[in-house]
Amino acid sequence: MTRAIVLPAMALLASCGSNTPAPAPTPSVLVSAVPARQGELPSTVVAYGSVGPALNGTVTFSEAQPGQITTLSVSPGMAVHAGQALATFVTAPASRSSYLQAVSALAAARKQEASTAQLLSQQLATRDQLTQASKAVTDARTTLAALQADGAGRASHTLTAPFDGIVTAVAAAQGERTQAGAPILTIARAGGIVVTVGVDPADRAGVATGQAATLKRLSGGGLLRGKVIRVDSALNAVSRLVDVDLSFPSGALLPGEAMQVAIETAPVHGWVVPHKSVVTAGGAPKVFQIVGGKARSVPVRITLASDRGDVVQGPLDAGRLLIVDGAYQVSDGDAVRRSGQ
Repeated sequence: MTRAIVLPAMALLASCGSNTPAPAPTPSVLVSAVPARQGELPSTVVAYGSVGPALNGTVTFSEAQPGQITTLSVSPGMAVHAGQALATFVTAPASRSSYLQAVSALAAARKQEASTAQLLSQQLATRDQLTQASKAVTDARTTLAALQADGAGRASHTLTAPFDGIVTAVAAAQGERTQAGAPILTIARAGGIVVTVGVDPADRAGVATGQAATLKRLSGGGLLRGKVIRVDSALNAVSRLVDVDLSFPSGALLPGEAMQVAIETAPVHGWVVPHKSVVTAGGAPKVFQIVGGKARSVPVRITLASDRGDVVQGPLDAGRLLIVDGAYQVSDGDAVRRSGQ
């Protein structure tokens, strides 16, 4: 009787033991990791500006005489070739009249000189009179040469492109009468279009001709590579920044485009790490390395932050993986598991 009671009790205890839950697994954070490495990245100076002609890469057409633009064959932004007709200029009647008067004055002075020389040979004139006649010839010739140099000798002529380039400005309209010296149009040499940006004077010392740069349109698009070709030694009177010109692949940009550039200056040495591996929230910057399946916090000092990565200084271990994705989700000592494991 006693044995019959004990056996069911043991069976009941066995059934209760079989339903005891298994211990819960230790929670871990899913992360990605890369090896820690020493290296260098270039320090950059970021500046903004636009595409335009270089100071020494443009020609502005003007006339020393007043006149009229009777034909205008180009417009701003138009590409032109060397020798191409740009506009037709007709000299103002008053300037043309002054030139014709100078021609007549020279002819009369020469005739007077010849007559005085003949009279001197007949002792009917003095040598001083011949000297005065010769001076009149010289003065008339000088006046005529000046008018010819200023273009008054041509009733009309065609303005032609001196080189392959782009028309960057047209200051006169077809049919417009222009004053002496007034600009008519401007052409920038092909390859003479640059990106001009304003650099903070505090960064001026680190920028030098020949440095590489990354160029980006503010309107969007891919990155371009360029090079610093000119650094001003004075502040721009309007922006109060230092103007810097950069070259770029020919034809890749159009005049007037707004640009951001990152000029690569001196290299910065240290631990080169992905930007998102550096945790800056909640105190001093730090990174996490994996030690025995757990995250270990390593304090660092950021010496360069850029889109290409950060350079940090600190006691990192080259033999331990550096947490990248998940760095902001872990704390010191947390168990971690890597993607794919």
